[in-house]
Amino acid sequence: MPAPITQDLLTIPRKLPEGGPINLVGLTRAQLRDTLVAAGTPEKQAKMRVGQVWQWIYEKGVRSFDEMTNLAKPYRALLSERFVIELPEVVTRQVSSDGTRKYLVRIAGGHEVETVYIPEEGRGTLCISSQVGCTLTCSFCHTGTQKLVRNLTAGEIIGQVMLARDDLGEWPEPGRNPKDESRLLSNIVLMGMGEPLYNFEAVRDAMKIAMDPEGISLSRRRITLSTSGVVPEIARTAEEIGCLLAVSFHATTDDVRDRLVPINRKWNIADLLDALRAYPKLSNSERITFEYVMLRDVNDSDDDARRLIKLIEGIPAKINLIPFNPWPGAPYERSSNNRIRAFADIIYKAGYASPIRTPRGEDIMAACGQLKSATERARKSRAQIAAEAGM
Repeated sequence: MPAPITQDLLTIPRKLPEGGPINLVGLTRAQLRDTLVAAGTPEKQAKMRVGQVWQWIYEKGVRSFDEMTNLAKPYRALLSERFVIELPEVVTRQVSSDGTRKYLVRIAGGHEVETVYIPEEGRGTLCISSQVGCTLTCSFCHTGTQKLVRNLTAGEIIGQVMLARDDLGEWPEPGRNPKDESRLLSNIVLMGMGEPLYNFEAVRDAMKIAMDPEGISLSRRRITLSTSGVVPEIARTAEEIGCLLAVSFHATTDDVRDRLVPINRKWNIADLLDALRAYPKLSNSERITFEYVMLRDVNDSDDDARRLIKLIEGIPAKINLIPFNPWPGAPYERSSNNRIRAFADIIYKAGYASPIRTPRGEDIMAACGQLKSATERARKSRAQIAAEAGM
């Protein structure tokens, strides 16, 4: 039965907030509480109202306040006047021959990012973006050729999860327990456009929403954050998110990594490995994944494999070998299948898992390292980029 409307609620002023209605998507529980109270929700009702609204948005996938039937009609009317539940806009949706889906997503300001859903046997992984463009200019990555425009908000990050669930038809049917539903989207990887740790707060808040047990309810072990090595934020990731960690490693000497992953000039391999050795202890995480893109005659020798084993000694790890995915104008070539297998064999014999990633979605430019929004954004000054990235 809907809670009775109190006199306090009936006298709430009806003036809209400056700038129009507030989007509730992306607000943490604490932020949602403060927002509802500021709109006139009585303090004594706030915890209950937050729980009700939260479940409608993130457990049931509802976008209209009129559908929130356990809220009294006057309160629903208030919410409709002051708030919206809005996701980023899907501009295009492409489906690969292997079933991979790529969404071109438009966010506020007309900017665009890409999101990729990868179906696999018994699971489905969503690769989401955290920035428009990227600051890092990794030389093997297509995304790195697009300059950073701005960070995504928490709502734009979790919104990618929600729009993918829309497309997959994964919100529970009315009257069904969401825990009974199959999980077409069972895993999240922050491996799309951008460096997640250069947008830490928004990524953290979005992932907290994804992990909340009264909503989308993904385990932290179903979420993997991939970083190129923003060393000062690695410990924060363990403490404030606690998800699994992947590292874009790609080289076994500072000279080569400086060229492939320029952030190495700021935090070199030794600095990065020191931070990684502490990570599982801080987060109670499982193995760290070392991502290693295989580039012909650049980083794929037997000596590279042996150096890699020596470098990661003492770190619970697996090495994910990624055949290079070409893009127009790329300065590298993919290592041969025989070379990749030989590299993998050396690592495997040293006691580390060394799966070779099967390229997915190559025919729609959705594979690892290929993402880049269709619209190039005008270059901005360094000061503007730094301000928008929160750096």
